[in-house]
Amino acid sequence: MAKKIVKPRREFTRQQLSRWQREKRRQRIIFSIGLFVIIAVLALVASAWFIYQYKPLHETVIRVNDTKFDMNYYIKMLKYFGQGQGYNYISRQADGVVQIIERNEIIRQEAQELGFAVSNREVDKRLKSNSPPLSRDYRDIARAEILTERLKDEYFDEQVPLVAPQRHILAMLLESENQAAEVRARLERGESFTDLASELSLEGYSKLESGDLGWHSKEALAALLGIPLLGDYAFSLEVGVLSEPLHDEEVIKRTGYWLIKVMDRSEEMRSANVEIILLGTEEDAVAIRERLEAGEDFNTLAKGFSLAIGAEEDEGKVGWISPGVVTPTFDEFVFDPELEIDTLSDVIRDEGALTKGGFWLIKVLDKDDNRQIEESDRDILKAKALEEWVTSLLEDPENEIDDSYLTLEKKDWAVYKAAGGWD
Repeated sequence: MAKKIVKPRREFTRQQLSRWQREKRRQRIIFSIGLFVIIAVLALVASAWFIYQYKPLHETVIRVNDTKFDMNYYIKMLKYFGQGQGYNYISRQADGVVQIIERNEIIRQEAQELGFAVSNREVDKRLKSNSPPLSRDYRDIARAEILTERLKDEYFDEQVPLVAPQRHILAMLLESENQAAEVRARLERGESFTDLASELSLEGYSKLESGDLGWHSKEALAALLGIPLLGDYAFSLEVGVLSEPLHDEEVIKRTGYWLIKVMDRSEEMRSANVEIILLGTEEDAVAIRERLEAGEDFNTLAKGFSLAIGAEEDEGKVGWISPGVVTPTFDEFVFDPELEIDTLSDVIRDEGALTKGGFWLIKVLDKDDNRQIEESDRDILKAKALEEWVTSLLEDPENEIDDSYLTLEKKDWAVYKAAGGWD
């Protein structure tokens, strides 16, 4: 039988053992330091994510009484109302979206007090009815739509009368008192009101209807056109009487007259540096151009007379703009390659420009002091009653509405996120 060979046990010297122990300690220290560094980096990343992503998204930015909305909610609403557009478009919607959130919530709260509620099943059905269907992120939008419809049909319907004094009215809007007087003379000579209104009226509804506004109560007429003055005056006229030119300072008409100077142009950037004056009548535009030709200062006249937005501040110095920013008529002059720089334009009529003020001609064809209100007019009046109700709630000091956290910087951050930044 073979004899078993036993290997001698290896003995470490004190020097070797000490070196081995020092190596083990060094490895443990290196491992600990590496682990600490990894943990520190992860903590730093997590801290940065919390500070710059999580925390801002979950901070309350809007409060309507006891209901709070965080930044993440606001960004989702910006995405919805931004319709997939870019930063500039969404930025223009930023304040409006805040108002929509506050409006929808105050409607929900007050409707609940009145006994109106919408079930989750109804909300889900409305979300699915959209094309494409909406996600549950937008439940509040669907709920507000249903509540608004229900309030109009069930609550405000009772507040709108079924009959009211009404007038059958003809109306057209003209740009100046002189033009209105000329058209009035043509009507007195027997020309057709509807023909002239179809051709000349500068207010959209009256032009579309060829001047024949049909039967309306005073309240429905004011709500339909957004012009209380027209209804007040029409209901003071006798049947068959053609009004004198009636000045309306607030009406918006789709006609303006430009005076433009192109100060510089960049063909490479496809842009132009322009100064502008926008007038509401041809008479005013001609008069201002004559003053410019006589040597008066363009910017001083722009500040004093231009109807363009911001004219009092920028004195007509619009700066660099690209095609498509204003109107096709505007672009046709500004971006004409043959136009000499620093040339004052002739008076340019632009039916795409919006200006305030005009003169009405009105005629009452018939009247009825107890006429049934058309359902379309009742819908208009219900919508008006709803808007007045919501406005009163938003202005009621008992309702605590706070969006002060949303500074310009915070809104800009939200808009950037909604437009796809940092995704």
